[in-house]
Amino acid sequence: MKIQRRLTLGIGILFAMIVLLGIQSVSYVRQLSRATGTILADNYNSLQYAADMLRSLNDIGEDSVSRHALRQSLALQQQNITEISEREMTSELGRHIAALSDPVTEAELRTVRQDLLRIMELNMAAIRAKSSAVEERADYVMWWLIVVAALCALVAGAVLVWFPRMVLRPIDELKKGIKEIASHNYGKRLDFTGNREFESVAESFNNMAAKLDEYRRSSLDDLMTAKTRIEAIVNSLHEPIIGLDPRKTILFMNREALSVLNLPETVIGRDATEVALANDLLRRLLRELYGEKKNAGQEPLKIYADNKESYFQMEDTPLYIMPVGSREQQFVGNLIVLNNITKYKELDSAKTNFISTVSHEMKTPISSILMSLQLLGDDRLGKLNDEQKQLVGSIRDSSDRLLSITGELLNMTQIETGKLKLMPKITKPIELIDYAIKANRVQAERFGCHIEVEYPEKISKLFVDSEKIAWVLTNLLSNAIHYTPENGRIIIGARQEGKSLEIFVRDFGKGIDPRYHQSIFDRYFRVPGTKVQGSGLGLAISKDFVEAHGGTIRVESEVGKGSTFIIKFEV
Repeated sequence: MKIQRRLTLGIGILFAMIVLLGIQSVSYVRQLSRATGTILADNYNSLQYAADMLRSLNDIGEDSVSRHALRQSLALQQQNITEISEREMTSELGRHIAALSDPVTEAELRTVRQDLLRIMELNMAAIRAKSSAVEERADYVMWWLIVVAALCALVAGAVLVWFPRMVLRPIDELKKGIKEIASHNYGKRLDFTGNREFESVAESFNNMAAKLDEYRRSSLDDLMTAKTRIEAIVNSLHEPIIGLDPRKTILFMNREALSVLNLPETVIGRDATEVALANDLLRRLLRELYGEKKNAGQEPLKIYADNKESYFQMEDTPLYIMPVGSREQQFVGNLIVLNNITKYKELDSAKTNFISTVSHEMKTPISSILMSLQLLGDDRLGKLNDEQKQLVGSIRDSSDRLLSITGELLNMTQIETGKLKLMPKITKPIELIDYAIKANRVQAERFGCHIEVEYPEKISKLFVDSEKIAWVLTNLLSNAIHYTPENGRIIIGARQEGKSLEIFVRDFGKGIDPRYHQSIFDRYFRVPGTKVQGSGLGLAISKDFVEAHGGTIRVESEVGKGSTFIIKFEV
């Protein structure tokens, strides 16, 4: 039998029983209603008429109206005979009422009352008998309805249990089969014999599994060839390469990586964390790869390889694939490449030593030039004409600029060689600000700039190398002066929010394009279109000085609205 027919049959039976239950319920309720109505229409009316006659008897001796009401109630009672002996009682009552004298005697009243009481007792007994019959009927109806409802519940339960099993069992089997296929178990087969709806599904599934199994067997050689080819390519690379899966299992290592890390080929397929217990280099790689700070790619790895010290830059590339039938990428591991930067490290070291040597050698002649210029400006050696004074001033500016560049180069070499020494001490921010203003006072007057100070009444002190931070503020203020229009204003100050203390320098010049906000702190970088001369090292050195103290430096700027450089420390 088809699923549709089975479903129709089960639901049809359940529907029929529900309809039967409803019809029976309506029929029994109507029967009970009629029985209750009969009691109210017959016996209750007789009791009401008797009660009216009793009230009329109480007042029959006072007026003629009561006698008339008595006869009316009697007439109504004579028309409402419902019980077998009630007619005789009513006839006897009529005779006794008709025989009432005027005035009525007590014996006559007693006789009529006894007749009324017998009629009332008769109807009361009838009401009790009919009520008992109705109760019995109600009990019968209740039990019948319970039986029918129980049958409906059993049928419904059978449908609810039988139908899901009938329909969902093949679907569950199909789902399990699909999961097996997804797990590359192409030997899975389905059997739905006797279920015509799913027989064709099982046949299609089995054909698909057979074709997939055939395809796998036919392409296995191609896959092995491709795997061998990829391994050959990886091993031929001169850079150490390591592959890890999401569980940190070593998938592959080329020969260069095995040589650099001094590991045997047997580590492939093992847990990297386990291998790292006995290998310091691998342990450092894993720490930089999975550590909290993840400093991979920042600090070069110093490795003794090829009988010399070599430097490697770690490059981590997370690998993702798009599984078939999925809309989200799946993480499959990490590819670690160790780029040999020994040659560049040696060249950088040579460059740093050269710059340091040249800078030291240049400071002495520059100082001599400045001394000579100072002597030339002395009137005791002879007065200079205007053109000569202009030439001397130009030479002095160039010498000052050259001396400043030389100092910046020396600072840069100290940072690059790691020889930067900090001598921190407790310093008030206002002292640093005052130093920067004094150092740039002549320059500010020359350009007509007005320097304003914004400083709160209460602010924390800093524990920094005052010389280095004062140099940073001096450099920032000097830059602000150069980029401020004539007779413009510059604001330098400090502020504190909680444990964060900021020192800022704000100008109202042309501003910096947001595209260059990060690049301006790179060495030798200059904003395109800048006419102010400079080495391009000031902001880079400032950044290194501030970060050496654990602080940060940033810029907030909009084109046409000026720039604000902010130094932030935690106090």
